[in-house]
Amino acid sequence: MGQKEKLGVIFGGMSTENEVSVLSAQSILKNLDQEKYEIFPIYIGKDGVWYQHDEKHEKIQDVFAYLQKLDILFPVLHGLYGEDGTIQGLFELLKKPYVGCGVLASSIGMDKVYTKIIFDRAGLKQAKYEYVRKYQEKYIYVDKAFKEEIVDLEQIAQKIMNNLEFPMFIKPSNSGSSVGINKAKNEEELKKYIEYASKFDHKILIEEGIRGKEVECAVLGNEEVIASCVGEVKSAEEFYSYDAKYKNEASRTEIPANIPEEIVEEIKKQAIKAFKAIDGKGLSRVDFFIEDETNQIYINEINTLPGFTNISMYPKLFEASGISYQELLSKLIELSNKI
Repeated sequence: MGQKEKLGVIFGGMSTENEVSVLSAQSILKNLDQEKYEIFPIYIGKDGVWYQHDEKHEKIQDVFAYLQKLDILFPVLHGLYGEDGTIQGLFELLKKPYVGCGVLASSIGMDKVYTKIIFDRAGLKQAKYEYVRKYQEKYIYVDKAFKEEIVDLEQIAQKIMNNLEFPMFIKPSNSGSSVGINKAKNEEELKKYIEYASKFDHKILIEEGIRGKEVECAVLGNEEVIASCVGEVKSAEEFYSYDAKYKNEASRTEIPANIPEEIVEEIKKQAIKAFKAIDGKGLSRVDFFIEDETNQIYINEINTLPGFTNISMYPKLFEASGISYQELLSKLIELSNKI
């Protein structure tokens, strides 16, 4: 057998999702093909310090030099600095193949506002939305033609209520795992949650709520992209918040989802279209709503580095589609060399 490829698995990171990333990495490290790869686990602390994650747990003094000696890099980083194109840019500078989406797709996928703009252009149906930016003590209202107007919180609420109906979801544009997201049922809550979201990001997205099923579809590939079966998320809380995702045992998933075959096929088609629209590579999980009254499909968002724990939707959806966890990892690593 030839020499094993040196594979760096990078996890942890400076985002609010450090702990989730560690869980994802533990599952990945357990399932990688040891015959094929020499594995170098690398942990990034919340303070941004890099460590060799072995028995010595030594600090990596020269990150560039350390990464240079590896053949392939596998970022298992969720959220800011790991899923937003930042670390992908570092890998590009080092001219190293890496698993997953590139700089552009990662940064678009992480920014909810700009994801919406691309999806609009691709003709994918979405919930109605508004976009505002925090500016000193005021806000900037940005209309569909990107015209800007500086207003106070009171005026922002009025403008939004003129265009959207309650309930509304208020989201920081750049934040993963549903951190900083709230559901407003009236004007007071709308104002309160806009202020709250602005603590996480100066860009804020407000969306009209859709009553319906939350479903997810996984995609795999570069140019030739395949979609998994569709799974339904049954949240134990009012919406799929961070706590509902990771802390509430009653939240569960149904794979495959109990929905008509033609809707499944349409979701798969739209998932691949969304992935291609943001210039995706390797993997993504695409989330949708199916409206109760109309059975209309609305795209919600795309996750370019979805959770990879053994209970995460991405690997479970492909497992139900006939690709095992271990096989999935091997395919993703192979795809990194083919970009």
